[in-house]
Amino acid sequence: MKIIDFRSDTVTLPTDEMRQSMFDAKVGDDVLEEDPTIQKLEQHAAQLLGKAAGLFVPSGTMGNLISFLVHCPRGTEALLGDKSHTFIYEAGGISAFGGIHSHQLSNNDDGTIEIEHIKSAVRNDNVHFPRTSLISLENTHNMCFGTPIDADYITSISDIAQENGLQVHIDGARIFNAAVALNVDVKELVASADSVTFCLSKGLTAPVGSVLCGDKDFIHEARRMRKALGGGMRQAGIIAAAGLVSLDKMIPQLKIDHDNAKRLADGISTISGLSVNTERVHTNILYFSVDDSIMKGSELVQKMGQHKVKFFEVSPNRFRLVTHSNISLENVNTTLELFDTILH
Repeated sequence: MKIIDFRSDTVTLPTDEMRQSMFDAKVGDDVLEEDPTIQKLEQHAAQLLGKAAGLFVPSGTMGNLISFLVHCPRGTEALLGDKSHTFIYEAGGISAFGGIHSHQLSNNDDGTIEIEHIKSAVRNDNVHFPRTSLISLENTHNMCFGTPIDADYITSISDIAQENGLQVHIDGARIFNAAVALNVDVKELVASADSVTFCLSKGLTAPVGSVLCGDKDFIHEARRMRKALGGGMRQAGIIAAAGLVSLDKMIPQLKIDHDNAKRLADGISTISGLSVNTERVHTNILYFSVDDSIMKGSELVQKMGQHKVKFFEVSPNRFRLVTHSNISLENVNTTLELFDTILH
């Protein structure tokens, strides 16, 4: 039986077309800026996002870290959400490598931060305080139900940044999911940001890599930071080739992933002992809970795993499911049947 893996969209496997493109890729030394496939990917990604330039990086974590290092002089402060990926899941890199002070602000359930909270968090020029340099947003927001954040909100944050001489970075690991869910051109979601990074290896199903985009001066400095962090790669066109296929072919798949997540949530809502807020399912991420008087969360994960359905318990009796191109509607229906059988 096939493993049905809801742990993350990072588990997606490259398509046959991606594998062939990797085999056929023209390559060169990218540290010397001579890899034609990487150059094509960077240019294509920047064009899609409406930015002047792009930089291929090994991971979204590195893309975010580079952005903070470029935008924030050592000892300055970045404003970011208390549920943001950068704050929770990136090993404290902005502090460890950049000496950057993180000022965490409460995320709302939809991933936004109250505008007034951001305004009041910007430091005034006082020797007791670190200088504020950056506002970082996440779209879609992983810990906040995979919610997409619209362009109006992002523009309002960028307006605050401009008024105070700050930069805006978007962790857009799933920015194309946001664009699909909101039915807008992805350019609209990042137009007012100074930098944005997005992942090729999540819903877009490439095996590895992210692209960081911004203006030419920003990318010039980002390239230097990438080298310092050990992210310079040589004949890496063999992996960039898969990213080109991702951008050309896989974006429409995201709508299918979203539909499968909604079907999954609707089904879970009908199963006694499980609870889910179906109104919070906008993209490919959903969270649900189990009544621990019926079954402990760890036991549910174990029993479903015995039937080759994998997912994470993110906190006691609460779980996350992520749909992606390797999850079919049939897999969704099988999973719902197993939940019902195991719980009853």
